[in-house]
Amino acid sequence: MSDFAGLITHENTSAPPNVSFEFFPPKTDKMNEILWASIKRLEPLGPRFVSVTYGAGGGTRERTHATVVRLLEDTSLVPAAHLTCVGASRSEIAEIASGYWEAGVRHIVALRGDPPLNDPGFTRHDDGYANAAELVEGLKQVADFEISVAAYPEVHVDAVSPAADIDYLKRKIDAGASRAITQVFFDPDVFLRWLDKVRAAGIDVPVVPGIMPVSNFEGAVRFCGMCGADVPAWMHQLFEGIEDDPDSRKLVGATIAAEQCRRLQAAGINEFHFYTLNRADLTYAICHILGLRGKPSAAAESQGEVS
Repeated sequence: MSDFAGLITHENTSAPPNVSFEFFPPKTDKMNEILWASIKRLEPLGPRFVSVTYGAGGGTRERTHATVVRLLEDTSLVPAAHLTCVGASRSEIAEIASGYWEAGVRHIVALRGDPPLNDPGFTRHDDGYANAAELVEGLKQVADFEISVAAYPEVHVDAVSPAADIDYLKRKIDAGASRAITQVFFDPDVFLRWLDKVRAAGIDVPVVPGIMPVSNFEGAVRFCGMCGADVPAWMHQLFEGIEDDPDSRKLVGATIAAEQCRRLQAAGINEFHFYTLNRADLTYAICHILGLRGKPSAAAESQGEVS
């Protein structure tokens, strides 16, 4: 089992980490309220960027665009828009990308993308991109975007082998990507062993661990089962018996993620991408444990001066 005592008893001598946050476009008015409350809560932490996901089959295209544009207009944050190959021609993707560039978006997270729910296998559009490496190359022809791509410490479910998966990651970097963000994982040693192989393959761009604070354990297990990420036995043990205790689940989830980050920091990793699930509380608490302190907003500072 992970050594959680180290989280409390060992002083954190690392500099505060660089962080980024991921959100997804809301489907309802209530979810929209939750999203923007979370964004405002996390904004003072000064992330490098915040990304907005793109639904299976491009199903959230309009909502993704609206969320990204509002981030540009209403916050100090730097947004990165997810863009996938699914269900779109090269010209359609170029049009979407051009629209982002004209709106002021300079960062794209380029992904092959998940197929629609009614089509479990990825099918290339007749005039579309076959994979994320082709998408990166195409986006670079549209404009000089900063491009992040996905990486898989526990191997993409469609990869023929771990070595082939790393070779494909290198193709995406060689096509023009400048950063890789990993899929969810929970065992730091798995990530570090994989990272050694990535570096040995000549990939020298930043590789940012993707961290998912877990409060809904059953949901996390289902998600990880679909994407091929392992949920260690010790996590099952830690969440056992608190299925109906959401407060305890949050405390356990925050502790696991904070310890994960601290162990990665001890190995020299000090940048993390948080899958927030549009909730701020766990991510904010973890960042606080890691030494990151938010800056008060201009409105808060103004109120302080008045009082």
